Amino acid sequence: MSASHEGLWSIGELAERAAVTVKTVRFYSDQGLLPQARRSGGGHRRYGPEALERLRLIRSLRALDLPLPQVRRILDDEDAAGPALEDAVAGRLRDLGSELRALRWREAALRLVQECAPGERADRLRLLGAVAGPPSTDSLARFWRGWLPARMPARATAAFLELAVPQPPAEPAPEQVLAFARLHAMTSSPCPAGAQPRPQVHRVAGPGGAAELYAGLAEAYELAGPQLRRERTPRPGEALDAYVAAYASAYGTRDTRDFRRRLAGLLGSEPRLDRYWELTAVVISPPGGLPEPTPGAADGWLRAALDADNAGAA
Repeated sequence: MSASHEGLWSIGELAERAAVTVKTVRFYSDQGLLPQARRSGGGHRRYGPEALERLRLIRSLRALDLPLPQVRRILDDEDAAGPALEDAVAGRLRDLGSELRALRWREAALRLVQECAPGERADRLRLLGAVAGPPSTDSLARFWRGWLPARMPARATAAFLELAVPQPPAEPAPEQVLAFARLHAMTSSPCPAGAQPRPQVHRVAGPGGAAELYAGLAEAYELAGPQLRRERTPRPGEALDAYVAAYASAYGTRDTRDFRRRLAGLLGSEPRLDRYWELTAVVISPPGGLPEPTPGAADGWLRAALDADNAGAA
């Protein structure tokens, strides 16, 4: 392979050494990314060894799917392996993670349609078409924000949403995709006119009391979790005591036998969101494994424990 007597290469010679096309060399040169030593007497571009090294680096960066502006910032950095490269690689990894999650969601959605009975496909396509991939939890968060007191402290609201809003799995099974799509449909539908989404037993606590109530309930649900995983029969104990204490504190009273009877009556008359929590359990549980405890399942277990405790005392 020849070079000119000045030790410089023509655009064709540089392209041959770098195993790229002349069009590629010309493009990067026009973008100002390749150092040009000088032009020949006929006005042709001449390149030195530094251009070959730069071109090889550009090809390596583009092979990582880094966009041209980021390639330029890396080349402009004094150290080509310095902070600009680190930031670009970290950003590309984040983007790639989102793309992979979207592909996994799409694959599971396609399997869901493929495996269902022909008569169910139209309904499933409608559900899936309303959910982006990877899916957003915005509709679920909006539902619960409307359920909570408007003036509840922001920190308490964030803690409640973390507990109540399930995150879609990174590698979903078809049934998890379907469950999440149904959650999206459920929480996107408007409540009936005049309906109060929050139970009366919670509304009477007010914004400040509600924050205290939900913090106490979260503690009780955490204590009930191991009982649910072991499939134990609802019974009095530490979890129930924390559950009752949360309500007693919100109501400004003490945990007495009379209050426990009154609380059981109040809770028994309130509507429940059982379907929401059933779908949530599918979303967060490993396919084929035991269902993970949800706040709804824990609340049901604790209500049953409260009834058992009252019956035992009677």
